[in-house]
Amino acid sequence: MSGGSSAKKGDVLLLVGTKKGAFILNSGQGRKNWTMTGPYSPGSEVFHLVYDQRDGGKVFAASNNMIWGPEIQFSDNMGRTWDSAETQPKFSGDGGPTVKNLWHVALGRDTEPGVLYAGVDPAALFKSEDGGNNWFEVAGLSNHPTHPQWQPGLGGLCLHSIVLDPERSERAWVGTSAVGVFRTTDGGDSWQTMNQGVRADFLPDPFPEFGQCPHKVLLHKSQPDVLYQQNHCGVFRSDSGGESWTDITGDLPSRFGFVLGIHSQDPNTIFVLPEDEATVDQVGGGLRYVTGAQFRVFRSRNKGQDWTPMTQGLPQENAYIHVLREGMATDALNPCGIYIGTVAGQLWFSRNDGDRWELLIENLPPILSVEASIAV
Repeated sequence: MSGGSSAKKGDVLLLVGTKKGAFILNSGQGRKNWTMTGPYSPGSEVFHLVYDQRDGGKVFAASNNMIWGPEIQFSDNMGRTWDSAETQPKFSGDGGPTVKNLWHVALGRDTEPGVLYAGVDPAALFKSEDGGNNWFEVAGLSNHPTHPQWQPGLGGLCLHSIVLDPERSERAWVGTSAVGVFRTTDGGDSWQTMNQGVRADFLPDPFPEFGQCPHKVLLHKSQPDVLYQQNHCGVFRSDSGGESWTDITGDLPSRFGFVLGIHSQDPNTIFVLPEDEATVDQVGGGLRYVTGAQFRVFRSRNKGQDWTPMTQGLPQENAYIHVLREGMATDALNPCGIYIGTVAGQLWFSRNDGDRWELLIENLPPILSVEASIAV
């Protein structure tokens, strides 16, 4: 295992999860010269990582090992050493479901030091209140009346998006494939379906109460009533905290895609990466790729009313590139940095709001996730 990252306070950090471990990249705020360490846990598929600025820069990883199973792992020295949670996310009782994969780790609010959340397959939400060392199930979601009817998407029955209202501590949302978006307003004790206006035309009822397939759900901390989702059936925006949604796909070349990004300084600016919908993922591989084999990141400056392709520096021919749902991240600088990791092991980035793109590194294992942060 590689030594830890040498990142200094104020450096830009990229946490990259792959099918063969995790990598940490760092650069000064000019984002011109990058250093990479890793792989960490090279025998595991690391679905997602986060960097906790609240806890002196602790790194958390959702690690899935073929032999040892899923584990929350953490490092408090930028990767030099790693520990595993004492009590892992696990369903209670005998004869019930087993956690197959850890999909996503989310930090609690700035006012909640030590609080973290994890989304798993089969779909459930877990919470830690002691800095990630012990985890318990948020039973209010698993006990929802619709739960017996939840069905998986092609990638499994996975809870992949965890969105916290930064102002109202009792309010949060989760996104699950292929179930939809749920919201709590009482800290997780009860949950409500939040899918009005979201299409699911692969079902007999194209606008059901639940059964939609969100691929990624996000909000900007300055506008907690405005949510976005890249869905199997389009890009949607809610201006009502999820109570209703508007289709903002517009003239995008495909309604289908996985990734979604929001500009860190401008909540009205969002990024998507349309992919062809007609091809179907196969076991052990995948035939999806960017629409027309052209690597085009689309940017909207007005909440999805209009879309502009951002292509400078990106391949526009024979680009059979596929990006998974956690494969896009934005940093906190201005101009905003945008980062995209592909299943071909390429990491692309823009340091100027998407106007121009560069290849940061290639030949990594298939990239499952990218997160950006600032070192403390």
